[in-house]
Amino acid sequence: MKPLDNAGTTSLPMNSSPHRLTRFLARQPILDVHQKIVAYELLFRSGWDNVYAGEDDDSTRQILDNILVVGAQGLSSNTLAFVNCTRAALVGHLVTLLPPAYTVLEVLESIEPDQQVITSCRELKKMGYRLALDDFSDRPNMAPLVELADYIKVDFRASGEKARRAIRSNIRHCHAALLAEKIEQQAEFAVAVDEGYDLFQGYFFSRPVILAREEVPLNRINAAGLLAAVAKPVLDQKEIERLVMADAPLCFRLLRLANSPLYGVRDRVDSVRRALITVGEDEFRKLVTVAVAGALSKDRPHALICLSLQRARFCELLAFHLKEDPFEQYLMGLLSLLDAILQAPMTSIVDLLPLRPAARSALLGESNSTGRALCFVKGYETGDLCSANSAELIALGPTVLNDICAQAGDWAETALRSTGS
Repeated sequence: MKPLDNAGTTSLPMNSSPHRLTRFLARQPILDVHQKIVAYELLFRSGWDNVYAGEDDDSTRQILDNILVVGAQGLSSNTLAFVNCTRAALVGHLVTLLPPAYTVLEVLESIEPDQQVITSCRELKKMGYRLALDDFSDRPNMAPLVELADYIKVDFRASGEKARRAIRSNIRHCHAALLAEKIEQQAEFAVAVDEGYDLFQGYFFSRPVILAREEVPLNRINAAGLLAAVAKPVLDQKEIERLVMADAPLCFRLLRLANSPLYGVRDRVDSVRRALITVGEDEFRKLVTVAVAGALSKDRPHALICLSLQRARFCELLAFHLKEDPFEQYLMGLLSLLDAILQAPMTSIVDLLPLRPAARSALLGESNSTGRALCFVKGYETGDLCSANSAELIALGPTVLNDICAQAGDWAETALRSTGS
């Protein structure tokens, strides 16, 4: 993998100079065999062009500055943060600005493991940092770093079965965990598990596995019905009460969430009606969606549910800058992964919901103004900022956007914890 700490330069309206770098942060989840998020790799882009343009000391310092402003813990939701390191960052110990307890230093495949690099890695290990070898290839001169490594990352798509088998055989004596990266399909995940990998990186968990089924499963119709109810312009309180009360676990989650610190209520909320009165209509709509997401998390990856809530909150926060309806944008972010959650085609899902035609079209992949926030968020997640281009959002600048991203992640984690998920 080419270093992401200096991924290219672009000229943006907000820049005082065409040579000034504008850096954005994104993150990609790293999951265990049970599809639980254990870490994030922090991804960096210079401006909106997803292009690698070399590495230097200045770019490394700017990366570290970005992490320090937002906070490594916040960016990684208090899990481990994998950070790509240039040679300068390693031998110059620039990375010691980052907290050892949360940081995994990725030694890029382009770095030659000479004595200076090996010595620096040993010193960083003594300070408490974990080391990962990125895009590992089985070269004899890598042996000293293999002995120090906590994680060995293998590009699953760039390496064949024979090459991966050789890697596993030659590193079997070391204690490092094997991490399969660029896993984008459930089938690839299954192969990696079978081959003995410990960790997995990619968005495979967010892709629906749809067989012959063309309708939403019957046991999820109630959840879809609730989402439809809160999507209506005018709330039907009796309808929502009926749907919630018909599902005891969902009712429990909703009331638990309503009484959580997330909403800061003073008096105990003990009914759906009381929840609506206490938190207000707009927040109640969101409360129901979070409770539904928590209920759906029972047999779906936690990472998937968390990502859907993060998208929802991210879209909602961006709506204020785009002059779009905040709840509609929130709902679109949430629904954008419902095909993977329900394991049903998106066309079947949107047909169940009272969405505006523009919102429906955006969820089905059409490019329009209503879908700008969702398109941006998807690009932000993967670091593909070219496809996320939006003049209004570019104008916000990286500091504001990185802060919104961190807020959305924190909110999603807090909301899921509050439901008991």
